[in-house]
Amino acid sequence: MAITCTWSVTDMTHMDSDGGVILVRWSMVAASDGEPSFTATAGGKENYTYDPSSPDFTPYANLTESEVLGWVYSSLAEGDETPEEAKLRVEAERTAKVQGQIDRANTEASGLPWAPANDDPVV
Repeated sequence: MAITCTWSVTDMTHMDSDGGVILVRWSMVAASDGEPSFTATAGGKENYTYDPSSPDFTPYANLTESEVLGWVYSSLAEGDETPEEAKLRVEAERTAKVQGQIDRANTEASGLPWAPANDDPVV
Protein backbone atom coordinates (compact mmCIF):
# COMPACT_ATOMS: atom_id res chain seq x y z
CA MET A 1 0.00 0.00 0.00
CA ALA A 2 1.23 3.46 -0.83
CA ILE A 3 0.96 6.20 1.79
CA THR A 4 0.31 9.77 0.68
CA CYS A 5 0.79 12.89 2.82
CA THR A 6 -1.46 15.90 2.20
CA TRP A 7 -0.84 19.27 3.85
CA SER A 8 -3.44 22.02 4.06
CA VAL A 9 -4.08 25.37 5.65
CA THR A 10 -7.46 25.07 7.36
CA ASP A 11 -7.94 28.66 8.59
CA MET A 12 -6.13 31.95 9.03
CA THR A 13 -6.73 34.98 11.23
CA HIS A 14 -5.64 38.30 9.79
CA MET A 15 -5.91 42.00 10.48
CA ASP A 16 -8.51 43.83 8.39
CA SER A 17 -6.51 47.04 8.55
CA ASP A 18 -3.43 45.88 6.62
CA GLY A 19 -3.94 42.20 5.74
CA GLY A 20 -1.29 40.91 8.12
CA VAL A 21 -1.72 37.27 9.13
CA ILE A 22 -1.42 36.59 12.86
CA LEU A 23 -2.60 32.95 13.15
CA VAL A 24 -2.50 29.94 10.83
CA ARG A 25 -4.24 26.63 11.48
CA TRP A 26 -2.89 23.69 9.51
CA SER A 27 -3.26 19.95 9.10
CA MET A 28 -1.38 17.09 7.50
CA VAL A 29 -3.03 13.74 6.76
CA ALA A 30 -1.05 10.62 5.93
CA ALA A 31 -3.36 8.08 4.27
CA SER A 32 -2.90 4.67 2.74
CA ASP A 33 -4.50 3.76 -0.54
CA GLY A 34 -6.61 0.65 -0.89
CA GLU A 35 -9.23 -0.86 1.34
CA PRO A 36 -9.29 -0.53 4.20
CA SER A 37 -7.67 2.89 4.31
CA PHE A 38 -5.55 3.87 7.30
CA THR A 39 -4.78 7.45 8.38
CA ALA A 40 -2.70 9.44 10.82
CA THR A 41 -2.96 13.20 11.22
CA ALA A 42 -0.90 16.08 12.50
CA GLY A 43 -2.09 19.60 12.94
CA GLY A 44 -1.82 22.72 14.93
CA LYS A 45 -1.82 26.46 14.96
CA GLU A 46 1.07 28.86 14.58
CA ASN A 47 1.13 32.50 15.68
CA TYR A 48 2.92 35.04 13.51
CA THR A 49 4.17 38.57 13.93
CA TYR A 50 4.33 40.55 10.74
CA ASP A 51 5.83 43.81 9.55
CA PRO A 52 3.78 45.49 6.81
CA SER A 53 6.77 47.69 5.90
CA SER A 54 8.97 44.65 5.15
CA PRO A 55 9.70 43.98 1.46
CA ASP A 56 8.77 40.32 2.13
CA PHE A 57 5.30 41.22 3.47
CA THR A 58 2.41 39.71 1.49
CA PRO A 59 -1.09 40.86 2.44
CA TYR A 60 -3.74 38.26 3.18
CA ALA A 61 -5.58 38.75 -0.13
CA ASN A 62 -2.42 37.93 -2.12
CA LEU A 63 -1.26 34.84 -0.21
CA THR A 64 -1.18 31.34 -1.65
CA GLU A 65 -1.56 28.14 0.34
CA SER A 66 1.92 27.10 -0.78
CA GLU A 67 3.44 30.29 0.66
CA VAL A 68 1.62 29.91 3.98
CA LEU A 69 2.62 26.24 4.24
CA GLY A 70 6.21 27.42 3.84
CA TRP A 71 5.71 29.52 6.98
CA VAL A 72 4.31 26.45 8.77
CA TYR A 73 7.28 24.28 7.78
CA SER A 74 9.62 27.01 9.06
CA SER A 75 7.72 27.19 12.35
CA LEU A 76 7.96 23.41 12.79
CA ALA A 77 11.73 23.31 12.31
CA GLU A 78 13.64 22.15 15.39
CA GLY A 79 17.24 23.04 16.09
CA ASP A 80 19.21 23.21 12.85
CA GLU A 81 16.45 21.68 10.73
CA THR A 82 15.54 23.37 7.48
CA PRO A 83 11.84 23.92 6.75
CA GLU A 84 11.97 21.04 4.23
CA GLU A 85 13.54 18.74 6.82
CA ALA A 86 10.81 19.67 9.33
CA LYS A 87 8.14 18.88 6.75
CA LEU A 88 9.76 15.53 5.96
CA ARG A 89 10.11 14.70 9.69
CA VAL A 90 6.40 15.25 10.34
CA GLU A 91 5.53 13.20 7.25
CA ALA A 92 7.87 10.38 8.33
CA GLU A 93 6.35 10.30 11.83
CA ARG A 94 2.79 10.05 10.51
CA THR A 95 3.74 7.63 7.72
CA ALA A 96 5.26 5.35 10.37
CA LYS A 97 1.98 5.46 12.31
CA VAL A 98 0.01 4.48 9.21
CA GLN A 99 2.48 1.69 8.44
CA GLY A 100 2.04 0.43 12.00
CA GLN A 101 -1.73 0.31 11.49
CA ILE A 102 -1.25 -1.61 8.23
CA ASP A 103 1.17 -4.05 9.87
CA ARG A 104 -1.22 -4.70 12.78
CA ALA A 105 -4.13 -5.24 10.41
CA ASN A 106 -2.07 -7.81 8.50
CA THR A 107 -1.15 -9.75 11.65
CA GLU A 108 -4.33 -9.51 13.72
CA ALA A 109 -7.60 -11.30 13.27
CA SER A 110 -10.82 -11.37 15.22
CA GLY A 111 -13.48 -13.96 15.78
CA LEU A 112 -14.15 -16.96 17.99
CA PRO A 113 -12.30 -20.24 17.52
CA TRP A 114 -15.41 -22.29 18.31
CA ALA A 115 -17.73 -20.36 15.96
CA PRO A 116 -17.86 -21.17 12.24
CA ALA A 117 -16.32 -18.64 9.88
CA ASN A 118 -18.77 -16.67 7.76
CA ASP A 119 -18.27 -19.00 4.79
CA ASP A 120 -18.40 -22.26 6.78
CA PRO A 121 -21.78 -24.01 6.71
CA VAL A 122 -23.51 -24.35 10.06
CA VAL A 123 -24.42 -27.99 10.69
